[in-house]
Amino acid sequence: MNVVISVDMEGVCGVASWVQVSPPEFGGLVNVGEYERARVQMTREANAAALGAFDGGAEGVVIADSHDTMRNLVPDLLDERVRYVSGNDRPLSMVQGVQEAGVGALLMVGYHARAGSQSAPLAHTWNGQVRDVRVNGLSAGEPYLNALLAGHYGVPTVFVSGDDVAVKQVQDDLGASVVGVAVKEGLSMFSAVHLHPAEACRRIRAGAAQAVRRAAEARPFTVIFPASVQLSFDHQARADQAGRVPGVTRIDAVTVGYSSPDAYHLFQMFRTLCRVAEIRLDA
Repeated sequence: MNVVISVDMEGVCGVASWVQVSPPEFGGLVNVGEYERARVQMTREANAAALGAFDGGAEGVVIADSHDTMRNLVPDLLDERVRYVSGNDRPLSMVQGVQEAGVGALLMVGYHARAGSQSAPLAHTWNGQVRDVRVNGLSAGEPYLNALLAGHYGVPTVFVSGDDVAVKQVQDDLGASVVGVAVKEGLSMFSAVHLHPAEACRRIRAGAAQAVRRAAEARPFTVIFPASVQLSFDHQARADQAGRVPGVTRIDAVTVGYSSPDAYHLFQMFRTLCRVAEIRLDA
């Protein structure tokens, strides 16, 4: 069995500020040191999950760099047995690789809570412009959407690491059988109590091994289709743009809605609307 590891950065141990997760080309040179430390820890946590997956019996591991530009991993710090995916605008975005034959599990590392979550460091959904996503009436964040897309290909989500709020959300949404490792306890949007980085990696490796060992018993995550989706933005101007897309209806000042026959359509329409809504608000 092969596994895919999707690794984000906001949920990594030691991270509690946008400065730490902003690549220099976007944040300026002032943050180079903090960003470099965060990307190294991101790589170490992804590698810990990969080592755990091999410990648990995985034959192959693909790590999908899934933060921002998706060019954050330090390849030299990865185990030589892994393959990794880098670069953005990928067909399956954060879970690129789950469509490959032989993939039996998705692991999520460095994940954060959904927008609007209390006491959750750097909580947001997708691009920071999304206030809420609701699938059949239930609020969904990035882990939910990614697990749903993986489920479309018959791949179950078996592991998550990140802040404590994010881990609880994933287990509440997908089921307690998902192995969770909290590497920090959130205090606010911009603060947390962290494990030692090495201890975080040890726990991730152990948790990933446990998750992969029992992956054969896990079931892919799905919802009732056709599904009703509501997407709320942080400003009515974004809903103005998204509401003009064929098949999309305006629900209120900041919310649009659409119906999806399957998870692939749901995810791709979500991405499309987010991109359409990316307009300047000071024009």
